[in-house]
Amino acid sequence: MTADRTRLDAHIAALEVPEGLKTVLTVAAATCADISTLVAGGALAGALGASGQINVQDEEQKKLDVMTNDMLTDALLACPAVAGVASEEMDEVQPAPHSTGDYLVLFDPLDGSSNIDINAMVGTIVSVLKSATPSPTEADFMQPGRNQVAALYALYGPQTMLVLTTGAGVKGFTLSHDGDWILTHDAIAISPDTKEFAINMSNLRHWAEPVQRYVDGVLKGADGPRGKNFNMRWVAAMVADVHRILMRGGVFLYPWDKREPDKPGKLRLMYEGNPMAFLVEQAGGKATTDGVQSILDIQPEHLHQRIPVALGSANEIDAYASA
Repeated sequence: MTADRTRLDAHIAALEVPEGLKTVLTVAAATCADISTLVAGGALAGALGASGQINVQDEEQKKLDVMTNDMLTDALLACPAVAGVASEEMDEVQPAPHSTGDYLVLFDPLDGSSNIDINAMVGTIVSVLKSATPSPTEADFMQPGRNQVAALYALYGPQTMLVLTTGAGVKGFTLSHDGDWILTHDAIAISPDTKEFAINMSNLRHWAEPVQRYVDGVLKGADGPRGKNFNMRWVAAMVADVHRILMRGGVFLYPWDKREPDKPGKLRLMYEGNPMAFLVEQAGGKATTDGVQSILDIQPEHLHQRIPVALGSANEIDAYASA
């Protein structure tokens, strides 16, 4: 890395945000760097395979789910600026023992668990809210995504990257061999138009009719109503699919389906939907539940609430909404 490239610590120091938030971001980024090392160790670190535990989502936890959750929880609760944390992997919120912090941190410690044992991309997603009290309860976390003061994710791939917003655009940092986050993507912007979409096509028969119409239209390509050919991508880790959209445009769709009609969607509002929507909107894209309702305007009802998701290039999300 060249010496003139900005380091993350210098970038955070220059932000016009409270000192407490700077501390939270520094701790989260340092922990993501540690997680990168653990993930890279794989079987050599004894980190592969199932843990034998079931999380609050009634999903089998991988060993790395548990290990990364503990790493983030311990690091953030030890941070004086943090009032409490919540995780996709924990039943309840965890107030900080010191009761002096101003921030609430929510996270998906390892998004894309199904990819762990096949050495495919996974990541960490973090959302930061302001706390109204130094001794928060679950009710204090029930804030719409518009209230976020920061969001970030780390992607553990061929390079480890950290993508961050504090509400003034989106920047990307790459982890160097000596453990420094270096600014490599200064102003990330999503193209409003795209010829690429990401969706799990195996669920086609379960989707609502408007979703099926939209997908049928893009599959017909230049011979169909859209008049252009599309490519389809699907990594099975939201963090990886969203990263691709931030880098080169596209849309990511995870709609409601009729197999579980009483559940509005699959993805978690607080740990995935809100932070990714914040990043996407800050990069000029759109993030909605159905092409119309903004994810960031949803009033949360409970900690592990699920939603449908449609996000990415703005004009393509509009086409999805009008299908």
